[in-house]
Amino acid sequence: MNRRQFLKLTAAGGLYFSFGLDTSPTSAKPPSSILEPWRPGTLDIHHLAYGRGSSTFILGPDGTTLLIDAGTTPDSVSLSCAQHPNTGERPGEWIASYILRQMRPAGRAELDFALITHIHPDHLGDPGQDSPLSSTGEYHLTGIADVDARVPITTLIDRCFPGYDYPAPLDTLFARNYIDFVKSRISPRKSTERIKVGSADQIRLLRNPKRYPDFKIRNLAANGEVWTGVDQNTRRLFPDLRSLEKSDYPTENMCSIAIRLSYGRFDYFTGGDLTSDTEESGEPWRDIETPVANAAGPVEVAVANHHGYFDAVGPNFVKALRPQVFVIPAWYVAHPAILPLRRMLSQHIYDGDREVYATCVMEANRAVNNQFIGKLKSTEGHIIVRVAPGGEQFQVIVTDNSNDSDTIKLISSPHRCR
Repeated sequence: MNRRQFLKLTAAGGLYFSFGLDTSPTSAKPPSSILEPWRPGTLDIHHLAYGRGSSTFILGPDGTTLLIDAGTTPDSVSLSCAQHPNTGERPGEWIASYILRQMRPAGRAELDFALITHIHPDHLGDPGQDSPLSSTGEYHLTGIADVDARVPITTLIDRCFPGYDYPAPLDTLFARNYIDFVKSRISPRKSTERIKVGSADQIRLLRNPKRYPDFKIRNLAANGEVWTGVDQNTRRLFPDLRSLEKSDYPTENMCSIAIRLSYGRFDYFTGGDLTSDTEESGEPWRDIETPVANAAGPVEVAVANHHGYFDAVGPNFVKALRPQVFVIPAWYVAHPAILPLRRMLSQHIYDGDREVYATCVMEANRAVNNQFIGKLKSTEGHIIVRVAPGGEQFQVIVTDNSNDSDTIKLISSPHRCR
């Protein structure tokens, strides 16, 4: 970082918390050119910008590790963001390298949990002709399987296990490969679980939970089942499949897992590819993201459902969550769409300042969407939400995704949690 860049960041209020010391804005120090390592008590949420799908790595305050999704896509660069940092390794291998580097300060080399929000290739991997077989020969290495080969996953959680037959049997190449990967995990040191909607202890701190009693991950929804907000009770939103034609079944996206992470006063929402589009049918149950957002309530940071695509991030979703920061895990030419992005920025839906960040925006998207794209804080790079010990405040840090240096491109001013 040269002197001019440093002065621009400082003038913009780009302060960087000195975690482990006083975390008030007045005692914060200027930004370093390189992302400072995680420290105990800090919560880091990394939204990875590798251009081929969605993946989020979470390093908890006690060093517990969680990966949400690890997708790959075979699309050409005319439709998808270029692969970052390069094509020398498969996307899953690159994700593994990134998270190993970030968890090193915590003395970790494995994932306590991996959560697959739903069974789509941009969230779990897509085997191709060049995808090698695993060491057992039972499945091809791609996405989450590539990650597991380098960073062993202790507990894998998805929406289906063990049946993979709701709302209909999964019979695509990527789904069969993923299921074969799951079957291979029969081992005393590995487990696979179905998401327990309503639970606040399925995904939990494992290293020092008593020191951080105000950290919690609530499983909000999956497969049309939504937490009621009371204890671990849930309600079913999707109708009995026997009342529907097969062509009208809930889609895979609608079945996505959603969670709310809380740490002190900080709250975070992510919901895979949940949608609000009723497809002109007028059937309320097809808008699944609204009741899920209502169950979550207001948060500090929200991930835009379905990459900010046309059928998600409805006005009710935005109003219910009303975050200070939106993160768009974009990788496709139509991410984000115009209306969802307009809603994220709208002062008519809820008052107050908010910042919107995207992991990638393609030039073709910018050409038709620049009225709103121009208001984004960042359109390229890894988006790290760093929450100060105790969860009273947080910052957003964007780092360069063109290499493995963790060079900082942007640091937000401190946000105080509500």
